[in-house]
Amino acid sequence: MPPDITHREALAAIAPEALARMKERSDRPGLARLAAHLGLLALTGAAVAASLGTWWLALPAMAVHGVVLVFLFAPLHETVHETAFRSPLANRIVAEICGFAILLPPRRFRYFHFAHHRHTQDEARDPELATPKPQGWPAYLWRLTGIAYWRDQAAALLSAAAGRPLPDYVPPSGRPRVVREARIHLAAYGAIAALCLATGWTAPLWFWIVPVLLGQPALRAYLLAEHTACPLVPDILANTRTTFTAPAIRFLAWNMPHHTAHHALPAVPFHQLPGLSAELRTNLKTTANGYPDAHRQIVAAFAPGS
Repeated sequence: MPPDITHREALAAIAPEALARMKERSDRPGLARLAAHLGLLALTGAAVAASLGTWWLALPAMAVHGVVLVFLFAPLHETVHETAFRSPLANRIVAEICGFAILLPPRRFRYFHFAHHRHTQDEARDPELATPKPQGWPAYLWRLTGIAYWRDQAAALLSAAAGRPLPDYVPPSGRPRVVREARIHLAAYGAIAALCLATGWTAPLWFWIVPVLLGQPALRAYLLAEHTACPLVPDILANTRTTFTAPAIRFLAWNMPHHTAHHALPAVPFHQLPGLSAELRTNLKTTANGYPDAHRQIVAAFAPGS
């Protein structure tokens, strides 16, 4: 176990010039990573197109395509922090597109996510803990299906669009914009559905809707590893898990497996996180050697007999 040092003390041990370099924002790395992510989407989409008509080929192809699609959560997350690009406009545009693709409106997600950063693992104030983390096999397997995600996001979208009261993490000044955002997204989804019904257009079904349903379990498994079974304490070096994993996963997740580093200093762009994580490594208190190990830790923390 590393010595009892706080993340602020660990950051203070890093040369100020090095920290300043890490926090510098640039358009080029974000554009390169986004282009690569979209290029991979094009390849997996081509595989879906080539396999349509043969279900035993189409389903695996759509599942792989869906994993790449749902991991648009990663650029959404980065652009909500406004660290993917130096350009504020680029951050806004990419956030809107990615959020629309995975039923996660970016403005509302920004309020939710920043509250999570302010109150990580605080049972009373962290909005991620409003839905209890799984404490047994039934809840764990249910979470991994992704069904609860789609149900909750659809309900939140409809509720906001109807002008119903929003969660406390949305400040009064932001509520009209969250409602407007929900209404725009809902109208756009409705327009796509109406077009499909009117014309028989099925591409959204095979290249978007079915794939994201099939791919969502991979994103749920990834996100569970960030904080589940971590101590409910204010110490970021303990309450957030860093998962040392394969380059392919770090690519899809835009380096967010270095999650402790991200929580320690959220202003650091994704492409600088490996360097910051290396600086903090000797002080990390909750880590996993790959996602199977992370989930072994989660299962080991289940309540007895659950």
